[in-house]
Amino acid sequence: MRYSVITINYNNKDGLIRTIDSVLCLSNKDFEYIIIDGGSTDGSLDVIKLHTKDITSWVSEKDKGVYHAMNKGVAQAHGDYLIFMNSGDSFHSPDVLNDIENYQEDIICGKVLKGNSTIPSGHHKFTISLVDLMRGSLPHQAMFIKRELLVKHPYDEKYKILSDWKFCIEALVFENCSFRNVDTIVADYDTSGISTNSNGLLPKERDLILKELFPPRIITDYQRLTPVDDELLDQSLMLTETVYARKLIKKLSSYVLRFTNKKS
Repeated sequence: MRYSVITINYNNKDGLIRTIDSVLCLSNKDFEYIIIDGGSTDGSLDVIKLHTKDITSWVSEKDKGVYHAMNKGVAQAHGDYLIFMNSGDSFHSPDVLNDIENYQEDIICGKVLKGNSTIPSGHHKFTISLVDLMRGSLPHQAMFIKRELLVKHPYDEKYKILSDWKFCIEALVFENCSFRNVDTIVADYDTSGISTNSNGLLPKERDLILKELFPPRIITDYQRLTPVDDELLDQSLMLTETVYARKLIKKLSSYVLRFTNKKS
């Protein structure tokens, strides 16, 4: 089986209906469907029971938060690739699984539609670096992740909203797993989700994760060098006339990454 589609839900009946409908409309049926419900009391359980013939496995019980629930989903999954399409989010097109069928990288990441704009993965690059991740996380609604990666690097349950960002750093930087950025819009994003409504926690959790993963000097250097690997860098490389200057700018943008590789 190639895919495991996992939905996390808690008291979001209407969002759960949208998500289930989008999953059942997928044209590629080479997937199992897992729902982890946190003991909802709003009628979500009735929705799940209405679709039991289409759901591979489900559970409705209290959990310790969204990442505890996501880890429970990983434990039940058997597919080669896992994707979390949590309640409220939905697949953008019935053909999404077909669109990424031929890719074999450890992490395959597409785009998410949020309102009338798309959230890109990796800033339109074919690869991704720590500098990219320092700017923000990849959208989990658009990430197809090999199951063994999530078994080896489970979501850190002490964080409320940025454990998926920590996972990306562990997998893509320290594990150096393979990555594919695709141009496919994978999901439509529910703007009422926990990350959207908990922006005050973002800088706090981000700082805690960086301190947990990196020594202070690495953090300081990346905070200083992050603006270099930007659209400004691309423009600078085009405008720079000498080979030496181009090499110098590139060297600055990758300087700390070499230290990170040595550390790992």
